[in-house]
Amino acid sequence: MNVTTEQLFTQARTQNGYQPEPVPDDTVHALYELLKWGPTAANSCPARFVFVRSAAEKDRLIECMSPGNQQKVREAPVTAIVGMDMAFYDKLPQLFPHVDARAWFVGKDEAIKSTAFRNSSLQGAYMIIAARALGLDCGPMSGFDTAKVDAAFWQGTAVTTNFVCTLGHGNPAKVMARSPRLAFDEACRLA
Repeated sequence: MNVTTEQLFTQARTQNGYQPEPVPDDTVHALYELLKWGPTAANSCPARFVFVRSAAEKDRLIECMSPGNQQKVREAPVTAIVGMDMAFYDKLPQLFPHVDARAWFVGKDEAIKSTAFRNSSLQGAYMIIAARALGLDCGPMSGFDTAKVDAAFWQGTAVTTNFVCTLGHGNPAKVMARSPRLAFDEACRLA
């Protein structure tokens, strides 16, 4: 795999529409096999993923999306729902066996919430980088009813939705002009 920083960052764009080219199952599996190696606190790996592909499941997800995002989901061959498992700590004996890390979280709601949110967000970002490395385009978004997505896709689990991201081969005609970014001195300081 010969991946460039341009492919991952400077030439990559948020997608608003997709070409009808499918994303094979093997690519979705390869995507997870890459993203899973990104670091998380105590190797907590709280992200859970639903890769929505079928027409019926897309329809369920579209009902949960804000009007401005519905067509994006409709066109995308795959839409990833990035969830956060609020019981992630139950996997810590398997994922971080060096110490009793589970005890760091049991009964500590704020630690659970902040760790699940922060680290599932990291894993979602790793998913975007992995997707771009595999030649896919991405459209991460908010703009959905969390309670509806949770009821439709995470019912009966301890998982809640963090964000949604369309995946596929973008339609260049639907990409907006690049927006500016903050300069180093506006966003950073050396301490």
